[in-house]
Amino acid sequence: MSGPLRARDGAHALIAAEIERARSGAGGLVVLRGATGTGRTTVLEAAAGHAAESGLRVLRVRCSPEDTAVPFAAVRQLLAPVPEFTDTAPDADDRADAAGLWRLLCSYAAERPLLLAVDDVHLADEPSRHWLREAARRIDRLAVLIVVTERSQYDIEPRPAGLTQPLSRSLVRAHTLAPLSERAAADLVREAFPTAGPQWTAACVRAAAGSPLLLHALLDDLGGAPQDGLPATDESPLPESCAALYPGSYPAAVSWWLHSAGPATAEVARCLAALEETWIPDPTDPAVDDPSGRAASDPVHLLSEATGADPVRITGWLTAMTRLGLLRPDVTGRPRYAHPLLRDAVLTGWPETSRQAAHRAAAQAMLRRGERAEAIARHLLLVPGGEPAWALRVLRDAVTVAVHDSRPHDAVGYLRRALDEPLPDAVRQRLLTELGSLHYASADAPAAIARLAEAQHLAAEPRSRVRTAVALGTALAARGEVHTALEVLHRTQGQLSGHPDLARTVQTAAALLADEDPATRQQVYRWLCETAEHSPERVGTAGQALLVRYAATAALISAREAMARIRDLLAQPTDPLAEPFLLGTAAAVAQWADELDEADRLVEQGLAGQRPVLLHPMRHALLSTRADIAASRGDAAGLLTAYFGADTTVGPVESRSGPSNRDATALLALVHTSRLEEAQRFAAGFDLRGTAENFELNRFLYARGVLRVTVGDPTGALHDFLECGRRQSARGEASPVVTPWRTAAAQCRLALGGGPDAVTLAAEELRLARTWNTPRTVGRALRVLGAATGGRRGLELAEEAVATLRPASAATGMELVRALLAQGRQLHVAGERTRARDCLREAAELADGKGAVGMVTLAGQALRQSGARNPVLSRTGPGALTDSERRIAELAADGLTNTEIADLLHLARRTVETHLTSTYRKLRIRRRAELVEALDRDRSPDTSGTALDGASG
Repeated sequence: MSGPLRARDGAHALIAAEIERARSGAGGLVVLRGATGTGRTTVLEAAAGHAAESGLRVLRVRCSPEDTAVPFAAVRQLLAPVPEFTDTAPDADDRADAAGLWRLLCSYAAERPLLLAVDDVHLADEPSRHWLREAARRIDRLAVLIVVTERSQYDIEPRPAGLTQPLSRSLVRAHTLAPLSERAAADLVREAFPTAGPQWTAACVRAAAGSPLLLHALLDDLGGAPQDGLPATDESPLPESCAALYPGSYPAAVSWWLHSAGPATAEVARCLAALEETWIPDPTDPAVDDPSGRAASDPVHLLSEATGADPVRITGWLTAMTRLGLLRPDVTGRPRYAHPLLRDAVLTGWPETSRQAAHRAAAQAMLRRGERAEAIARHLLLVPGGEPAWALRVLRDAVTVAVHDSRPHDAVGYLRRALDEPLPDAVRQRLLTELGSLHYASADAPAAIARLAEAQHLAAEPRSRVRTAVALGTALAARGEVHTALEVLHRTQGQLSGHPDLARTVQTAAALLADEDPATRQQVYRWLCETAEHSPERVGTAGQALLVRYAATAALISAREAMARIRDLLAQPTDPLAEPFLLGTAAAVAQWADELDEADRLVEQGLAGQRPVLLHPMRHALLSTRADIAASRGDAAGLLTAYFGADTTVGPVESRSGPSNRDATALLALVHTSRLEEAQRFAAGFDLRGTAENFELNRFLYARGVLRVTVGDPTGALHDFLECGRRQSARGEASPVVTPWRTAAAQCRLALGGGPDAVTLAAEELRLARTWNTPRTVGRALRVLGAATGGRRGLELAEEAVATLRPASAATGMELVRALLAQGRQLHVAGERTRARDCLREAAELADGKGAVGMVTLAGQALRQSGARNPVLSRTGPGALTDSERRIAELAADGLTNTEIADLLHLARRTVETHLTSTYRKLRIRRRAELVEALDRDRSPDTSGTALDGASG
């Protein structure tokens, strides 16, 4: 554990000078002070070697606490090499002994200059310490140099006064050994491992904490030489556990360091290491923050509570250890061990019961101080069950916080620990249901099903059993085990004979989950239809809403009639457990009917009633409908922000099966904003083999078809559209409200020269669209049928499409863009170039307002073909911002959050988010950090943000 000296030139120079003085007959006392492990003994040995080379006789002693009870034990061992001393025996009179020892020293010094090297003088017996002090007062005329080493370190238990405290400063030459500098430590690491990378070297330096003792021990464990050691590269990080070190010199050195500090200091040091186990893992990275947003609490009171030590002494010890380098403040100012390996070494050998006692005491202290639940819960995670009742309350509160912050993995840990407490079956059943739900949220379906199945077999009140059955059925259906899911629900329904409302809720859940299997879906809805016809009360309001949705997808009902039925059902009383099914189904139907504001309100109402800690099929359905609403409004930027995050960057997509409806809408949004390469990478990340035959797969096939036709692959797109139609027809879903696959396939047929087939497909969709009878569906079908028909009749159909869509709500704006573009092209073919340019110019302006870059490009190309000299300028740049958008953008650029902006301007937060989304689109940026630079562009003349340029006729 020893090695070459570094940064000790001052000590060597002092000793060399004092040796020369001693040779000339002027003795003295040199004291080398330093903390444990700073190399006091190594410097002393070097001094003895230099003295011997200079002709001095060297006498040495290493003091030990075992000899403190024997008077003059240290001095007698020091003078043992003197021949005369072997004949002396201890005297009962200390003064006589001291005088005799002094005479021996004087006689020995008369023969030859002498160096007395006393290591660890703080461990010497008191008579020996007194003798050395007296000698220091009298050796100024003798050829005797006394060099002692003394531990100088702040401990929890105050240490006795130093050797030289009673002496005049003129009698002592003192030198304090500072911790090893980072540069010197790094040099030692590179000497042992010449190929070491900078990060690996820095990690070794941190683990050594400025201590030569710890550094040499660590290098010994790591191999000591490049050919024998571990690979010293940044790709193979330094271990964080002492179990990875061999032969174990480093943990042994840390153990010796703790032993030297005394039991009280060792207890505080280990308790701090235990407390640090509950803190965030990477405090040295300023980008990492406590996930719950809490400020770090001062650990002093926790250490005092856990160890019983004086908080004043603890504060001093933390300060001293930080100055030495063993501790480093993290970004919150809280002291931590310099490296996880050092912390692990401090904990090595500490009994598990002691660790648990420390965490228990810390949790109790934090509870008394009113600290946050999750901080307390982290300590309870490391304590076995059987705690007081408050422990369960704290753990459940921590679950709530973690779920709210979207950290299901943390919430799972708290719930597992809560289940270690002694609980009644009813409470255990609820916690197991929550745990299974959170496992599912953490993408661990097998664990979710196991926990939910365990919960189902425990006694519980009926509502809890229903919640568990619905959650278990949802998890099973998501894995493709639809029949098992339905068996679970039917079995639960049979146990609710005295609770008809709850039985209807389970029945509704079964009908919803049957969507995952086409054959089962047909059977379930056939029974629902027959039952509702004769006894609608047996189906319930939520079940009747499902029947409205079923009729809408089967093209058996108009949008007006569907909404009338839905609104009537919403006005009826509904059991709270059935309400999510009613609201989610109603929101989907409202979105299909283009009643988007009403659909939005229903989605928010439904999500507000959901418990995030419980798995429920309608939460996924509501989020899916929310995405569909944004897509219907043409809010591609908002969709991408909600899906990918604030910067909307599409990272690598891991291969996974079962694309969801939200995946499909995100893919369409990427195409809508002409981010085609990203869209292709995103689509390729899904493995569709073995995917369940559900409507979400159909939606994804449709979205992938849109992508393929956009990148110039009509053949591949046609395959996707037809496959989508085949699967959709097998489910009995004929209506274009699910996916307009027929018109999409018709456009591909046209591109491939199949005009008659295109007309057939478009005409069939028009027939079905007129049944639902909303401007969006009818206008789209008219547009495509007009393009397929061509000629004067085709132009009439295109004009009818525009006339149908123009008075509709603004939400159908993108369909109007497509209709105007189709009409403009047909007018150009018919020779009506002026009218064609008017249609195309309007299409370009509407597309630009929606951020549809691809549609703007198509409109520009069509305008050029029609003879327009200056086809189109995109309405982008700072000049395109409205006054409200500019004001909000400037506040955001100044660093205000959306909530702060909303409060300042007395707006809803959603309004602020909508304005910023529009601003990002117009400024062609993706991140909030780009606002300042983008807004600065407005200070110089720029025409990129002007309105559409009028083309000459």
